[in-house]
Amino acid sequence: MDAGTAAELVTLAEITTARGVAGAVAKHTPVVSSVALSSEFGQPVVLKAESLQRTGSFKIRGAMNKLASLGSDAKAGVTAGSAGNHAQSLAFAAKYFGVPCEIFVPAGAPISKIEACRSYGATVIEQGTSVDESIADARELADRDGKAFCHPYDDAAVIAGQGTLGLELVEDLDDLSCVIIPIGGGGLASGVAIAVKSLMRHVRVIGVQAAVCCPYAGAFVATGPVTTLADGIAVKRPGAITRPLVEEWVDDVVTVDEDAIADAMVLLMDRSKLYVEGAGAVGVAALRSGAVRPVAGGHTCVVLSGGNVDLGVVPGLIRRHETTAGRRLVVFTRIDDRPGGLVKLLSVFASNGANLIDVEHHREGVNLSVRQTGVHATFEVRGPDHAATVVDAARRAGFEVDVES
Repeated sequence: MDAGTAAELVTLAEITTARGVAGAVAKHTPVVSSVALSSEFGQPVVLKAESLQRTGSFKIRGAMNKLASLGSDAKAGVTAGSAGNHAQSLAFAAKYFGVPCEIFVPAGAPISKIEACRSYGATVIEQGTSVDESIADARELADRDGKAFCHPYDDAAVIAGQGTLGLELVEDLDDLSCVIIPIGGGGLASGVAIAVKSLMRHVRVIGVQAAVCCPYAGAFVATGPVTTLADGIAVKRPGAITRPLVEEWVDDVVTVDEDAIADAMVLLMDRSKLYVEGAGAVGVAALRSGAVRPVAGGHTCVVLSGGNVDLGVVPGLIRRHETTAGRRLVVFTRIDDRPGGLVKLLSVFASNGANLIDVEHHREGVNLSVRQTGVHATFEVRGPDHAATVVDAARRAGFEVDVES
């Protein structure tokens, strides 16, 4: 499909009409000022908290508009392939319109998203290794059983629904200068760009992709499973509709690596008190990593597209953050293998304000004398300077302490 044909399918008029439909369920989500990011860059930075949206992501906007557009064609039911957020939203919309819903998700999709789909009454089938395979499975089911296939992004009604977010930005930020937005399949980015630029042509719209899966950034994407914190935007091939729209309306597309995504998720939890999934945090990651700079002369808005974080990921994020911030001290030392030896060691650390997290004895594979045991311990400390003070105190107490990175 060429750019001209795509542009005819999704216009400001379609997006404005979609708002009346999507608004029956979708919230007008808040724009939240980020003191941390604004201070860091010396420019006003705000966050569009779509993570607080019904079903936890922007996808409900497109799902509602799509089902409304189907009318009686949805009576036999609807189906889709999705990594989770589109699935949740379609399941919710199907329940709202009273039609059956069957969803295909890749094996290993976040459990929280799968359970949410089922709670809305949808049937969920886990199979395949990617969103692309799930979409293919859903198409096959639709052709076989007469269900309506609902593409997660490459659909004019879906794109128009997602674009309603852009209308809210224009209303809420009269000095908007830049929108930083995640790109997976491109439905959100293209819809928002059309809405915003049709009304405020000067605004820059920057798309962000995960470095491991970034077809819009012109990078090769390997076949097979893609492992990323930003699973919701791990789409390998742009759509026939979305690609020309993104190329026409989005000013630039940048990439961010996994460490930057992890740091952004923790920053949002720690400083903004917002629980945002990896795909939703890539815009903040782009700012913090230097891939994007705020545009002077107005507000830069980062779209936090979803908040459906897999709970199993959070402890790892926190551990990593504490380690990189120097608030975890890991040491190895040798102590007398007699009663009271470990107590003596730990007392030194405790008296200097280090909190014990984990301790293990090692007697195998370590160079020890006959009456010694090795101790591997992890402590919580206040930072690098405090860690150095604690280690120095242990050495002055007679312990040979090796600090592990």
